[in-house]
Amino acid sequence: MLAEIRIDSLGVISEASAQFHEGLTVLTGETGAGKTMVVTSLHLLSGARADAGRVRLGASRAVVEGRFIADDVSPATEREIVRILESSGAERDEDGTIIAVRTVGSDGRSRAHLGGRSVPAGVLSEFTDPLLTVHGQNDQLRLLRPDQQRNALDRFGDKTIGTLLTRYRKHRREWLDARSELIERTSKARELAQEADQLTFALNEIDGVAPEPGEDTAIVAEVRRLSELDSLRSAAEEAHAALAGSDDMASGDVGVMPALDLMSEARARIESVTDADLDGLGSRLADAIAVVTDVAGDLNTYLSGLPADPGALDSLLSRQSELKTLTRKYAADVDGVLEWADTARARLSKLDVSSDALSLLSKQVEETAGLTAEAATKLSAARVKAAAKLAKAVSAELAGLAMGRAGLEVTVRSQPAGPQDSAPLSVGGVDLHAGSAGVDEVEFRLSAHSGAPSLPISKSASGGELSRVMLALEVVLAGSDTGATMVFDEVDAGVGGRAAVEIGRRLAKLARTHQVIVVTHLPQVAAFADTHLVVDKVDDKGGVVSSGVRTLSDSDRVVELARMLAGLDDTETGRAHAEELLEIANAARVTD
Repeated sequence: MLAEIRIDSLGVISEASAQFHEGLTVLTGETGAGKTMVVTSLHLLSGARADAGRVRLGASRAVVEGRFIADDVSPATEREIVRILESSGAERDEDGTIIAVRTVGSDGRSRAHLGGRSVPAGVLSEFTDPLLTVHGQNDQLRLLRPDQQRNALDRFGDKTIGTLLTRYRKHRREWLDARSELIERTSKARELAQEADQLTFALNEIDGVAPEPGEDTAIVAEVRRLSELDSLRSAAEEAHAALAGSDDMASGDVGVMPALDLMSEARARIESVTDADLDGLGSRLADAIAVVTDVAGDLNTYLSGLPADPGALDSLLSRQSELKTLTRKYAADVDGVLEWADTARARLSKLDVSSDALSLLSKQVEETAGLTAEAATKLSAARVKAAAKLAKAVSAELAGLAMGRAGLEVTVRSQPAGPQDSAPLSVGGVDLHAGSAGVDEVEFRLSAHSGAPSLPISKSASGGELSRVMLALEVVLAGSDTGATMVFDEVDAGVGGRAAVEIGRRLAKLARTHQVIVVTHLPQVAAFADTHLVVDKVDDKGGVVSSGVRTLSDSDRVVELARMLAGLDDTETGRAHAEELLEIANAARVTD
């Protein structure tokens, strides 16, 4: 839910803030006061493209700050929000709310912040997607697009259609991949055969050398070690002789006696007398002898492990040369060569252009095409079933929107493959266009009254009727909509009279399950509000227009509704009409 919004230097709004609550909030004001700028600010918080032309004249930047409450969202939405916050390093505020900020500079550059962290605008879009749904003044035009009509139907039947659509897309991807591979192998047999020969030669060369992971690095270290073999052996032998002696030392020559012999003699002299202090030194000397003995043994092991073969270095150098031949051709190091070989083997497995391989691949194409056709058929059947339910539900809503004799028809038909369709799908012996969303075309058709032919809504619906059709859809889809907050910018455009009252009633109904924010110019709609905000426009002496947002009290609402009715805010008659309208709206809210 949107709790608060602050706007600085956006359009005609120099500085404004507004607090939002649950239920229905309406936003009214004179034409040009800046009502739409509030909706624009929400678009910016939704990650929409920034427009430098929206920055207030004379200001260096425009800033929009929104505070969101995510306490009562679904578990899936909560998990998604937590993921976004953790991945971006964002944090909740002390009161648990989440602050989103969008800044647009006069030079067109924009920055986004979420939870105190700078983030790409796309992250804001991800964050607000499950929390905010914005319908601008011209958004009803989206209903004229076939893909949007299909999306609306899929939203309505999401529990069934969503699963079937996922399955269809999986099989379609497998079918297209297998089909593309078959076409490639068939049309490029000669080129693929040449490529296969080249890969086979390279793999044979690599397998002949049989490099091990990290072998080139290990050889470098070993070559360096063997190059210093004589000095290493001499140092180890002298150290061992100093500790344990050697065969060429003169017997009984104290001057060349090894350390172990000297330490043993010292220990024997200490133990030859009786003294408590000397006994302690003797035990310590025994420990030292044990350590020296271990070191002497390790030195002996080291010496025995040194290569005795004078040709070991030459063998290593020869092996190093073989590895360098591979690294010059295939990769920078041996690990890269092995990785290249794995990739080449995978590629080689797809280059088999033999008749057996092509036959096997052709069979795979047929099987995946059959699975795709089966999934498409089930998806179409589910859409047909959902279409009847959606049409019935929307028609019932239209009856309550002063379109009692109008009816919505939702048609689902297969889309034939066109001449330019590179991958038609045979379903029931008919070639169809297999798009990413299935083989179906969905069309909304409206009959203006009973007995009238149904026509595409682009031909049969006026602007006001389109607005009402969109609102009826939103009410019907409210249960499946992901947005906790729904924003409508003049959804009542082109509507008046009794229809306006019914629109207000339906918006109030929608507000029972969603936070609804409506920009409206109709008093019949504004009368149903739980919270009424007004955008005031002030023209100072310098000719600079500024706007601000304020919350109306009950008495202020009467004045505003009177102004909206006929500009009669300063007459008793106008106020009486406004009060009557409020009474009617309150009574309608109670009876619904």
